[in-house]
Amino acid sequence: MSFAALRALHASIGSAIDDLERIYKDRSQSEALDFPRLDDPYYATASHTPAEELAHSLNDDPAVSLASKKIVAACGHLAASVNKPWYGLMEAIQAGQLSAALRFLEAAHIVEILREAGPQGLHVKDIHRSVIELRPKTAPAPDPDTFTPARLGHVLRLLATSHWLKEVGPDVFANNRRSSYIDTGKTLEQLRAQPDKKYLNTDGVAAFVGLTGDEAFKFMAYMTEWFLPDTRTGSLVLDAKGGFDSAKSGTSDAANDGAPVKYVCPFNLAFDTQLNFFPWLELPENRGRLERFGHAMTGTRQWETKEGILFGFPWSELPPDSVLVDVGGGIGSTSLTVAVAHPHVNVVVEDRPQVVELAPSASRYTFREPVALSHETDSPIVLQSWGPKYASLFDTGRMTFRVRDLFESWKPLASGKAPDVFLIRLVLHDWMDPDSLNILRILRSAAGPNTKLLIGDMLLPFACDSEDAFVKEDSPLLPNLGVANIHGYLIDVMMMGMFGAKERTVAEMTELTRAAGWKITDIRRSPGSLWAYTTAVPI
Repeated sequence: MSFAALRALHASIGSAIDDLERIYKDRSQSEALDFPRLDDPYYATASHTPAEELAHSLNDDPAVSLASKKIVAACGHLAASVNKPWYGLMEAIQAGQLSAALRFLEAAHIVEILREAGPQGLHVKDIHRSVIELRPKTAPAPDPDTFTPARLGHVLRLLATSHWLKEVGPDVFANNRRSSYIDTGKTLEQLRAQPDKKYLNTDGVAAFVGLTGDEAFKFMAYMTEWFLPDTRTGSLVLDAKGGFDSAKSGTSDAANDGAPVKYVCPFNLAFDTQLNFFPWLELPENRGRLERFGHAMTGTRQWETKEGILFGFPWSELPPDSVLVDVGGGIGSTSLTVAVAHPHVNVVVEDRPQVVELAPSASRYTFREPVALSHETDSPIVLQSWGPKYASLFDTGRMTFRVRDLFESWKPLASGKAPDVFLIRLVLHDWMDPDSLNILRILRSAAGPNTKLLIGDMLLPFACDSEDAFVKEDSPLLPNLGVANIHGYLIDVMMMGMFGAKERTVAEMTELTRAAGWKITDIRRSPGSLWAYTTAVPI
């Protein structure tokens, strides 16, 4: 790395800041719009001035996103170049401590505690007392010798040093803009009365933090043991109870008795199970995790620009009474956006029975009463409310839910017509290529001649020059924008850990869809964004 290269990176930062300033100036209305301060929290559920709302909304502007990514990419490249290798190595290899601290921040409701405390913050002793008061009455109380104000202060200081909180005075902490992003908007009284409803009617961000900091953090610790079985001995927690190394295959076949288990992915190692992640999630003891997962999938919309699904496909060109089938659509948070924006599109959301039980309804339905959602589903289901805002969608049958396993033959709709669009969002990255191929072939068999397949998944560029590069060859930035897009590569390896699966490159997605009888005709994404909506047609 030469001084010329360092100055080129520095110049990239300055140029991108100029772009941001120009965009904010152009969008200013009655008063000049400034870039939001990191120290100032922004609570999505609170009231804001028009200027604050406008500045916040620009986060989803494609031009702002690209300029921001260039700044982050250049800063990351600069830091990697000039930082002492030992410091950089320690930051990377010990990043697990930060992940653990963020999970604790969410699980202990500290963001909500600090929101109610206000900008002056709260002393760690008071935060400690509030955390204990908010623990569920049915749960064991924290050990006073283990969970102390002093230890809590050290955890919060790590977060403040990483710009996830602000230490406004010695041992006094407050939210900043980054931590406020995790806020659910729930009051402390609501959290005290109904802790299991924390994620209900939220943007799903806190739920995603919980999912990633819990299941994913634990199973990714076993990636090396998965790749290199010889490293397992003495390194696995469950060895102490006769877990992994002495596990049986689970079959009654005497010939297999005592045979070593082949673990499909690190998840199986970490949780000592032969079940796939989803069947494991649906075990009665994991009910809370299953509900959290559904809300966490709502949080994944943060990867897209706001309402990105509306720009990912030409919905307005569909004929009246078109049918969108949301395959593996969970509680329908993405397809609901389409149904609201395009009244000529009807939606059928498909998922496993345990997920459909969590599906939304109009507000007049109670949480515990079993109700048949529509003629499309055979079994009564337990419904969670989306609130009165969407009541008409469910009352009129424009949005319905039905049970279907991804690998079962596709059951025709009551109307007998083929779907106009199959939406399969954040599903294929859960499955290895042979399973993904089966899923797409089943949809191909059910498709009509005009049916479109719409895939919502990340498409990862190489970290070297290629046709998919986001920046030109003469740029000092990495072609895939480096750390500005590292979230996609982290999720890629997380999918490997959870399912043995992956995010895909454009070439891999093209090969997969073609093998299943589909031809890609369009890929839509914002400049510099890994997230893409890929349209394919039958061949």
